[in-house]
Amino acid sequence: MNKTKIDWCDYSWNPITGCLHGCEYCYARRIARRFNPYNGEVGRIHKMNEPYHDTWMDESGKQQRGRVEPYPFGFDPTFHRYRLDEPQKWKKPRNIFVCSMADLFGEWVPEEWIIEVFKACSAAYHHRYLFLTKNPERYVQLGKERKLMAGDGFWYGTTVTKTDEEYLYVDERAGIKTFVSIEPIMEPFAPPLPMNAMPNWVIVGAETGNRKGKVKPEKSWLDGLIERCEETQTPIFMKESLRELMGEDFRQEYPWEITAN
Repeated sequence: MNKTKIDWCDYSWNPITGCLHGCEYCYARRIARRFNPYNGEVGRIHKMNEPYHDTWMDESGKQQRGRVEPYPFGFDPTFHRYRLDEPQKWKKPRNIFVCSMADLFGEWVPEEWIIEVFKACSAAYHHRYLFLTKNPERYVQLGKERKLMAGDGFWYGTTVTKTDEEYLYVDERAGIKTFVSIEPIMEPFAPPLPMNAMPNWVIVGAETGNRKGKVKPEKSWLDGLIERCEETQTPIFMKESLRELMGEDFRQEYPWEITAN
């Protein structure tokens, strides 16, 4: 588990890494490939019960063991089972982004992997866990089967970039908390979120990095979104990437009080 620069959480925890969505703006894929370009067969899923260490032969011919490889299979989906107990090691409550380097709810992820992650969260119930996916249909499926964890410590988010994407997962059952993360925002976000199906939280941010064709948002792209959040009293959190653009209208609102330092 690592302290993160992502400004809406405290720590990231990655019991699963890798993704098959193929988003051109993906920062996680860039990070994984920087650590390990991986020249094997791409698109497989992998399961590891113990860390993979870099090894080499010294001058005497003896094998030496080096650092742990965080992404031994590049950006292929990989279950690092040995990381499941990490939340239990933190006694103070944290706001934890679960699988910042993956999509835990991607259609390629076996359900038993998701259930094991949920069990690990339950074993350290004093934290707040934030999940994020581009496949909210998996939430719906698990919700119908009563397999989603409920309560103030579990938040289910959907990532979107444009208004024509499937962007809203709202569960009216008591205890299910939801949010929408519009990042990077790629166009004016209109029509705004529906009045009768607002999530508990909205996050919005601009594209970062130096990708060719990088989209730079305009302030007006957020007008309808801000108006709808104000009408419904829904907290809205603007990432630091929007601070200069928004000026005096910049805001970072949480639906809870941050308790971790």
